[in-house]
Amino acid sequence: MEKLFPRTEVEGISLSRMIIGSNWLLGWSHTSVSADEMIKRRYDSAQAFKPVLEAYLRHGVDTIMAPFDLSPELVKAIKETEQHTGKEIIMIDTPHINVSDTPEARKEAEDLVKRCAQRGAKICLIHHSKAESLVNKDLGQIVRLDDYTKMIRDAGMVPGLSAHMPELIVYSDKNGYDVQTYIQIYNCMGFLMQVEIETVGSIIQNAKKPVMTIKSMAAGRVSPYVGLTFSWNTLRDKDMVTVGAFSADEAEEDIEISMAAIEHRFPNLEKRSSPNPDQAAFG
Repeated sequence: MEKLFPRTEVEGISLSRMIIGSNWLLGWSHTSVSADEMIKRRYDSAQAFKPVLEAYLRHGVDTIMAPFDLSPELVKAIKETEQHTGKEIIMIDTPHINVSDTPEARKEAEDLVKRCAQRGAKICLIHHSKAESLVNKDLGQIVRLDDYTKMIRDAGMVPGLSAHMPELIVYSDKNGYDVQTYIQIYNCMGFLMQVEIETVGSIIQNAKKPVMTIKSMAAGRVSPYVGLTFSWNTLRDKDMVTVGAFSADEAEEDIEISMAAIEHRFPNLEKRSSPNPDQAAFG
């Protein structure tokens, strides 16, 4: 029997430690407009997503993170893949809620959170671009965060926090907010990280709840072997790595590299291609 990917828990919800990323399915390459458009052309329907989702599921990677409100076709693909495979896909939603301090904005935020739950999300993390606008560094607080975590609870989901700004983890833990997991950028290049890798690594190591790391391959700036090996060997057993892939084959490679890193062995990969593969340096 094939070995399934290791798991962790967030408030009693079992998750695969590898999370399916969505940037390379929805068109956010962090590279160029042309790369974004290439992704969107490839993944223009629910049918297009299914081979990638099924590749992850074959190895027990059954958890996906995305702002699902922006892609009804991905949600449709998830539901159809669940029906086809008989396996549940655990949805982690990252909505862009309106955090303005007005009755109208609160109603808009509440309606969006309810839609997250209606689509089937079990965990809801406020998108970093919205959460960070609530930060008061002088007070060391995330003001009015309790309003939104309560909305998430009331909708039947577990609340979390997307924290590109690493202080959000520190403030959340210090103030005892109802935040059961966090997203944090973490990679061997420091790509998009706001402070040094060592500092973010320390914050993750001391976080009170499991951390979902993102940008493990620095949006393609390092190879999967380099990026994933670093992440898996510098995180806690309860933490997670979000891994996006542009194809089912890429997903298979990333899973093998990740399993090898966790098992402290070299991954079983084919030699890289070359116009002249008969070179001693290729092994």
